[in-house]
Amino acid sequence: MAGLVGRIAKGLTERFASTWRLLSETTAFLSRTSLFEHYEAELASMRLRLSSARGDEDELRRVREELVELRAALRLQGYDLALGGLELAVKGFRNDAALSQGFRRLVLFIGPREIWALAGDENHRALHDALEADCERRRTSDILQKHYLWFNWYNGLLTLSGADSESAEDFEEFKLWCQNPENRLRILGRLRKVR
Repeated sequence: MAGLVGRIAKGLTERFASTWRLLSETTAFLSRTSLFEHYEAELASMRLRLSSARGDEDELRRVREELVELRAALRLQGYDLALGGLELAVKGFRNDAALSQGFRRLVLFIGPREIWALAGDENHRALHDALEADCERRRTSDILQKHYLWFNWYNGLLTLSGADSESAEDFEEFKLWCQNPENRLRILGRLRKVR
């Protein structure tokens, strides 16, 4: 009998911990969007209910169901919640010495709904020409910005810096564009697998 009680208690503890983790991940993601203010009170309410629900499996289940519904609704709106653990830093300019610091070259084209990127070891001009040829082949015509950058991933942080080929004005425009939380998520989503 003691073994059964122990297993039930352990199962409840694990569900409690996983619901807290889910709430934490959801909060972290939403805090990186312009939606956070809309959901802040709801998340705070869930946090309060969860902290007072120790041992109350029904309340724990209700909070978890609400979280699952919220996350499903966010996905339907096009959000990728897996990006909540990633961060973006846009910092200054670098030159070829960036290679020795673990940075790689990147050319980035930004459209109203899509981002095109090409990373590689060639110089930025060669990367630009290859990406432009690919966009022409696909008949892409809605490119609003083009950027020549250095990038580095380290522990979930993507650092982007301007290259010598990037004008100061264009880089300032890029930094301004990246201040929008949804644009930051678009960049992270597009580049998360580019290494």
